[in-house]
Amino acid sequence: MNVRRSAAVLAAATALTCAATPAMAASPSPSPTPAIPSGLYGTADPTYDGVWRQSLALLAQDTVGVRPADEAVDWLTGQQCATGAFAAFRADPAKPCDTKLMVDSNSTAAAVQALAALGGHDAAADKAVGWLKSVQNADGGWSYAPGGASDANSTSVVIGALTAAGEKPAEVAKGGHSPYDALLKLALPCDAGGAFAYQPDKQGKLTANADATAAGVLGALGLGMAPEAGRKPGAGRETDAVCAGTGRATPQQAAVNGAAYLAKAVAKDNHLTSALPGAENQPDYGNTADAVVALAAQGGAEQAEKPLSWLEKNSAAWAKQSGPAAYAQLIFAAHATGSDPRVFGGTNLVSALNETGPTPQSADSSGKAATDKPGDEAGDDAKGEDSDDGYGVWWTVGVFLVAGIGIGFLISGRRKQRP
Repeated sequence: MNVRRSAAVLAAATALTCAATPAMAASPSPSPTPAIPSGLYGTADPTYDGVWRQSLALLAQDTVGVRPADEAVDWLTGQQCATGAFAAFRADPAKPCDTKLMVDSNSTAAAVQALAALGGHDAAADKAVGWLKSVQNADGGWSYAPGGASDANSTSVVIGALTAAGEKPAEVAKGGHSPYDALLKLALPCDAGGAFAYQPDKQGKLTANADATAAGVLGALGLGMAPEAGRKPGAGRETDAVCAGTGRATPQQAAVNGAAYLAKAVAKDNHLTSALPGAENQPDYGNTADAVVALAAQGGAEQAEKPLSWLEKNSAAWAKQSGPAAYAQLIFAAHATGSDPRVFGGTNLVSALNETGPTPQSADSSGKAATDKPGDEAGDDAKGEDSDDGYGVWWTVGVFLVAGIGIGFLISGRRKQRP
């Protein structure tokens, strides 16, 4: 679900970044790498993904019944701006946010999903949702940064945040348009594959994007990054992911069509492939994990059986290198298919995630909270009311897109802010 990718999107981001190189090169020296704050998961530079990876880590722990450490939750809530928005990372949370700080919809929406799941943080979540509503585009969607064109990934992760916070996304409208209206404008018809595009190109053409499609399926279903386990067909879902129908699709049909595209995309090798300019194609572990979640959420666990099996056999080294967001994505994939993330191809994803940051409250070596009781929904009584991952990548692409366009544009288009 991270950050947020297709070769076309990455190429566009690269072009914009390169165009801005002369101005950036004029800087006296690069900023020093921030120290890793206490309470933050992962050891990589958090500049571009601190809030994102922390939110995914906390959401994943909650999903499997592990109670996160207080300091980890405090770190996340401490990153919020007075406006309600989150930025990717604030090195000095004691310093008020200003117009120079790039806040964004993705970090804010991810934080909302995590805080809503944990419970007891209604005020922070509601304030963040208020900010998200304030920067909604006239077409009903969201861009990565305020003022930009709506994209499928950002719109979808915000839909998930709205749902998590108890809102009805269809009723969160701007200019008479809901988030679903914006999302459907980015859905390709069946004769073009049924995928979602990230954004239209300059000529208004839509290009299929696996990353945007995985996000778009969840968004069209009104779901967040960690949908319930073992979701079965019904309530508008079909057993087989088959792209069908003509004309303007409903959100439910767009989800079916998007799942059909993903099923076809993983059919040959059981995984998605990243195609980066100038580089040899490589398996895309993060986007494959996101595809598993989308396929299972739309049509049931059986739709995602083969790519899930591939991840179990091949993702361990990637997750270890990539860190907490990657472990979280794999946990979401296991959870959505009703699989055990503690026995995932020989890897205990839960304990591996826990080891990347503050020790969770009462978690034993199995990764399960010691207070959990057999047969109970672990941790329910505790609730109050770096990575090259799929979302992580498109989120990073968004960061560099914004950077390439320039701070001035961001400030002119900003109304408030995000993580």
